[in-house]
Amino acid sequence: MEKSEERSVGVTLEVPTAEDMRRLGLRLGDLLRPGDLLVLTGDLGAGKTTLTQGIGEGLKVRGPITSPTFVIARVHPSLAGGPALVHVDAYRLGGFAELDDLDLDASAEESVTVVEWGEGLAEGLADARLEVIISRGDHSGEPGETRKVKIIGVGGRWAGLERDLR
Repeated sequence: MEKSEERSVGVTLEVPTAEDMRRLGLRLGDLLRPGDLLVLTGDLGAGKTTLTQGIGEGLKVRGPITSPTFVIARVHPSLAGGPALVHVDAYRLGGFAELDDLDLDASAEESVTVVEWGEGLAEGLADARLEVIISRGDHSGEPGETRKVKIIGVGGRWAGLERDLR
């Protein structure tokens, strides 16, 4: 894997409903290509799996896409000749060694990999990645259905992220 130039670009979006979160995932799915890595961070119930469901729909993969908490990782093959979706839940993993044991890099070049709870663990899987941070509540700080989604593109692959998501 070639070392990408390390630079970050970020976009912050307000996502009012679960359906809007799914639609954001659909938009992201349209941008993704084989070899892409997304690292999702957010509290329980923040919308990580809902976002991944939209990504899966955008990639046109076989579903249903559900939280892989107890199976750790699921592979959803493409129904349209595109990349498969590898959906990982790192919540129960004890560290990078356990993540490495999943052998995700074996399929990383042909697949889109989404790692929930991957912050601090999964960044080493690819030089370029999207880091997605989901927090609850509107800008008043009150809890509610509205989510704030910060998407940070790391590496030259994501230089046009702001333009692509606006």
